[in-house]
Formats: sequence, C-alpha cells, structure tokens
Amino acid sequence: MHHFAPEILLITILSLVVLSDALAARLRIPSVFLLLLGSFAVYTWFRVAVPIDLKEHFDTVILFCIPLIFMGDALHLHFADLRKHAWGIFYLAVVAVALSIVAGASLATFDLFPQITLGGYVALFAINMATDAVSVQSVLSRFSGVDHDVKVLIEGESLGNDATAVIAFFFIGLPWMMQGQIDAGGAALDALRVFVFSTVIGLGLGYGFHLLMKLYSDKRGELFTFVVEAYAAYLLGEYFHLSGILTLIVAIVSTKAWIDRDIEAEEQRLERKKRSFLQRMRLSGVLATTKERLEYIYEMASEFGYIAAVVIFFVLAEMVDPAKLWEYRREILVMFGVTTLIRALSMAKFAWFGNRFKVIKPVGFEGWFILTFSGMKGALSIILVHMIPADYPYRELFETVTVGVVILSIFVYGTVLWAWFTFRPKEEVRLFEKS
Repeated sequence: MHHFAPEILLITILSLVVLSDALAARLRIPSVFLLLLGSFAVYTWFRVAVPIDLKEHFDTVILFCIPLIFMGDALHLHFADLRKHAWGIFYLAVVAVALSIVAGASLATFDLFPQITLGGYVALFAINMATDAVSVQSVLSRFSGVDHDVKVLIEGESLGNDATAVIAFFFIGLPWMMQGQIDAGGAALDALRVFVFSTVIGLGLGYGFHLLMKLYSDKRGELFTFVVEAYAAYLLGEYFHLSGILTLIVAIVSTKAWIDRDIEAEEQRLERKKRSFLQRMRLSGVLATTKERLEYIYEMASEFGYIAAVVIFFVLAEMVDPAKLWEYRREILVMFGVTTLIRALSMAKFAWFGNRFKVIKPVGFEGWFILTFSGMKGALSIILVHMIPADYPYRELFETVTVGVVILSIFVYGTVLWAWFTFRPKEEVRLFEKS
C-alpha cells in the first residue's frame, strides 16, 4: 500500500517555504529565522508532516542537496567580479580559514574541551568555520544598501570557505582525530593533491559543459545542463576520493566565467572577423546563453538551492535535543564566542590589508562588520558533523555543539545584521585608514 510519504514531505517543505516568505515579508525579518523555527515546530509537534526519517537516509539526502545548494551559490558570481576581487576572495576563503582553524586548534593548550585531542580540535573548528551561503543570502536579501564589492566578497568567501573547511576536515582533522596521530607532511601533501586535482577536474568539466551549452539555445535546457554539471562534478570528485564540493564549485564557476566572458566580448564587439585557431576551438562568437536566459537560470537555481537547504533544516530539527543543548551549554557558548572572535579578528586583518595593498579592496568599518557577522553556519556544518563515525566516543559532543553554534550563529548574527541595517550610522567609518 502506498503511504504517500514523499508527497507529504514535499507538501510540508513547500508550504513552510511559502509561509516563511510571506511572514518574513510582512515582519521584515530574514526568512531563514522562520524556516528554522518552523522546521523545528513541525518536526516536534506535527511529526506526521515529516513521514520520512531524514536522518536515517542522510547519505541520500546529502547526495540530493549538496549539488543544488552549491550550484545556486556559484552561479551568483560574475567573471568581472572574480577578476576584480580574486586576491581578496582567496585570502578570505583559503588563507583566513586555514589560519582560523590553526588558531582554534591552538586553544587546546587551554583545555576548552578536555575530552578531545588536538586532532579533535582541528576537526571541530573545521566544521564550525564553514559558512552557509543560503543563510547569508536569506539575511542580506532583506536589506538594501549592501556595498556590491562587500557582497561579492561575502559570496566568494562563502563558497571557497566551504571547500577549504571540507579539505581540512576530511584530510587532516578527521584522520588525526580518529587515529590519534598524523603525518603532518603527508597530510599537507594529500590536501594539496586534493586541491589541485579537484580544481583541474572542475576546470575540465566547466570548459566541456560551456562548449556543450553552445549547441542549443533553450533556457530550460541550459538550466538542466547546470544541474547535470553540478551532480556530475560532485560525483566525479567523490569517486576519485577528492573533494566533490570543490570540484563542483570550480566546474560551475568556470562555466559561468566563460559564459560571462563570451557575453562581455560580444557586447563590446571584441570579436574579430578572422578568428584564431584557439578561438574556433572554443566556438568563439557562439554564445552559450544570453543575459536574459541567465536571469532565469539564476532565479531557478536559487530556488532549487533554497529548497535543498530547507531539507537540511529538517535534518537539523531532528538533531535538536533541548536537554542535550542545555547539558552542553558551556561548550556551545565557548565555541560560539571563540569562533566569533576569531572571525572578527580575521576580518579586521583583511580590512587592514585592504588599506595597505592595492590588490585587495578596502572595505571600511561597515564592510568589516558585515563580513564578520555574515559568517553564519548552516547546511555544511550539519553535513560534516554527520560524517564523524558512529563509534567515535565524543560524537555526541561534536553534534550538540555544532547544532548549538549553527542555531546561535543564524539568530545572533542575523539579529545583529538586522539591527545594523535598521539603525546604522549615516557616515561611513574607516578601519585602519591611512594618515
């Protein structure tokens, strides 16, 4: 007998999205607040509306959700913005994250979490340094006046940050935590190998799908091509024991970059009558899509990613245990406070670099403030903590602390940003201004 479980779950998810968006628009608050509260309320008091045990089928849920979440985020980045802010994004997404994880792990000397080893600290901070682009977009979309350059830095950092955190977790933190020791040189080389080969495969896929999209001119076909590319890149990366997320991000961003470059060249009439061999090889002059069709693709991809994020929120709701959160309240508050402080210092350093080096855009006080409190945690943190083996003795600590940090970061950071945009000062304040 058919129990209609998938249909009921779909009705629940879409209804929650519609109601959250409608209430958020009326109350002028970020919809992610209502989504998180709503998913917990539904799961706790109306369990019949979630007839599928998402936690039991977590691997399937992840395989379905990850490509959609990261595809939508990657498509927001434009080639011109990437070129302009390449060094800034690299610092925020790679250097700052790596240094933040090191800084967090160094706190092992203070026995903040006496139960876990140094490898456990690396794993825990890698999990809780990963930001959630969907939550950030949900909050920032409610406010006007966000500087475009700051917005680009936030979007680029959210994507690259996640890739760096995943590599640090899977190839350094998790093995170190489970084995009790690690060959530092070998781990560093392994992480470098993953980064290089994931990037190379992603670039190859990106170029191939860019050429493929030149063979037809249909917005629905182009959208589904991006979806296929996202899933193919993720699966290929995981199959070769690389980073599926990094492969996916590089593939989508590179395809989008080549499309942007083609459109820019067409608009500026840079095409020459006599094209070189390389130009003919990449079908120069034949556009993979248009700006109008890209707008449709952006919109639909964002909706797909949003729905996938809501599914992850239901998994989060299943993990919320008020009794456990209260039991580990000290660890949660310590972790939230430490990660917030590390992020604030890291963004302050970035603001200082912006006033010293031309390759990095100065962000000022407001930019530093927004970058600091846009570090909301979400789907990826939940995914990573679920990857800890069930037989690890302190898995409960990791899960509870991560759930608590995710909830606090969304509500505290979101409220701080709401207050800032509602009552912010009229005059811009500059950090580390040159005299």
